[in-house]
Amino acid sequence: MDTRDAVAKAREMGLDLVEISPAAKPPVCKIIDYGKFLYEAKKKAHEAKKKQVNVQVKEIKFRPGTDDHDYSYRMEHAREWLGEGDKVRAAIAFRGREMTHRELGAKILKKLTADLADIAEVEVAPKMEGYQMFTIFHPKKVEVKKAAPASPKEPAKEKAAEKPKREQKEAKAEAVVKSDDEIF
Repeated sequence: MDTRDAVAKAREMGLDLVEISPAAKPPVCKIIDYGKFLYEAKKKAHEAKKKQVNVQVKEIKFRPGTDDHDYSYRMEHAREWLGEGDKVRAAIAFRGREMTHRELGAKILKKLTADLADIAEVEVAPKMEGYQMFTIFHPKKVEVKKAAPASPKEPAKEKAAEKPKREQKEAKAEAVVKSDDEIF
């Protein structure tokens, strides 16, 4: 429709001619109430913001001489936070002569990676930054399994297909945990 005709028709109806998508060829316009259009757009934006997920990065700190009980206490906090969907930054702080024994910190981070392997993946591999060694974990994605019944022949095929995937995941998990020499 010609622009002049569309504007005339909109005035005749007591509404507005609103350009919906100017990038399209030809541009798309609608005859609607512009105030109502703005109100609905604002409402959609508000709903989208409500559904938005805020991920926080929470930190647990260790020292090279952290005892087993303290370690388990902090590990349980990390497990709880990962369960809530937050990321966890595990940091080992070194002071003075402790810098010569970085392998103690690497050992703690390796143990933590192994303990959290069932619910978390390593986002940032262990690395040194100044007097701190740190790693960042993020929660694993949970896959929803379908409850549809399958014929007796299909489960065997599915198991055969799952086996290579599982081996790839295990190889990937082993590749993430670096040796002590690579961290430094």
